[in-house]
Amino acid sequence: TQMRSLCDQRHLYPSLPLLSPPIGTMVSLKLQKRLAASVLKCGEKKIWLDPNEINEISLANSRRNIARLERDGLIFKKPTVVHSRARVTLRNEAKRKGRHTGTGKRRGTANARLPVKVLWMRRIRVLRRLLKKMRDAKKIDKHIYHTLYMLAKGNQFKNKRVLLETIHDKKREMAEEKALAEQAVARKSRAKARLARKAARESDKSSAPEE
Repeated sequence: TQMRSLCDQRHLYPSLPLLSPPIGTMVSLKLQKRLAASVLKCGEKKIWLDPNEINEISLANSRRNIARLERDGLIFKKPTVVHSRARVTLRNEAKRKGRHTGTGKRRGTANARLPVKVLWMRRIRVLRRLLKKMRDAKKIDKHIYHTLYMLAKGNQFKNKRVLLETIHDKKREMAEEKALAEQAVARKSRAKARLARKAARESDKSSAPEE
């Protein structure tokens, strides 16, 4: 063909001037694309070559020439294709309101979607945090703390409200026991005093006739 004959002449006679390919002939720009991808640091698919300047681009056979063409605007890197997340954002907002979460949209089991273990961990951490807070504030002593800690571990309290009610009950029971103990001590002391007075009277009676 005419293009091949031109190349052969160029090979045989290097002093011949570099001629442009004839109009209407397809020119391979694989080399220029590869060099441009190397210069612009991107893939060959991102390279745009000006179709109106194919002849001039085909003459560029070095990275320096490609850089010059890039400065002239005959070659440039295509912009990044935008993958919009606007629809995803809107759908996530709707899901937060409870839309699109019916039975037809669920793929996993209930335990796979929200494991029982996760629910247990959340609940037990809330209960233990409350117990520690009340112990540090001296609202409960270490004995009540340990008792309620073990009850919480045994799944005794379903939420914080039940635990607080139990704490109040325990404190009330302890107050009642303390009051009963104080009453018992007071009764014993009164009984002791009564016995002492009785013994004193008897001793007085027994000593009276002797005088």
